[in-house]
Amino acid sequence: MGELFGDDLVPREPRELAPGAVHVPGWLSAHQQRWLVDRFREWTAGPVPLHSSVVRGHPMSVRTVCLGWHWRPYQYTREAVDVNGNRVLDVPDWMVRLGRSALDAALGPNAGSEYTPDTALANFYDDDARMGMHQDKDERSRAPVVSLSLGDTCRFRFGNTETRNRPYEDIELRSGDLFVFGGPARLAHHGVMKVFPGTAPADCGLERGRINITLRETGLS
Repeated sequence: MGELFGDDLVPREPRELAPGAVHVPGWLSAHQQRWLVDRFREWTAGPVPLHSSVVRGHPMSVRTVCLGWHWRPYQYTREAVDVNGNRVLDVPDWMVRLGRSALDAALGPNAGSEYTPDTALANFYDDDARMGMHQDKDERSRAPVVSLSLGDTCRFRFGNTETRNRPYEDIELRSGDLFVFGGPARLAHHGVMKVFPGTAPADCGLERGRINITLRETGLS
């Protein structure tokens, strides 16, 4: 009976967590999710492999592949100088269109008309991976960040701009969800507290783990 009338039957409506921060559940269709998972596999087979960045001497549990600009802690470069020195793949045109559509869906019509993300960080979380509370502040631009979730559900913590501590709110990000934060919330601390293994939908194209794709404008030339 619990399976028959579970939480999945309750509609998940878009919700603003703070001014400029909006969660849009189920934004991507199953077909779109599978297509993006396939693109992720292509990226990881490209010039720069999936890798763990090193922060304060310790490798992150999350592994990353970048497009447009290569991110390593506190800096963007065109080449993956901390991995193999290769230049990263370009941001494809379809990804810019995707980012604009995402902003329109989260923030209202034409919100994304000028949005031109020039980098994407595609993070892979295995069962034990986490992401501590942090700010996305290595970009010169303060255009919104667009975040897409694929695969296993995670517990996402969205906080405030002043501290890693409270106030914050924990929400579940499931496969196909969109999360956007910009405006007053652009520098809010956020992180991934836990991944729930075995929660990926059967039709999302990813049997295990979680992929998070974040689109950003760096403001770099």
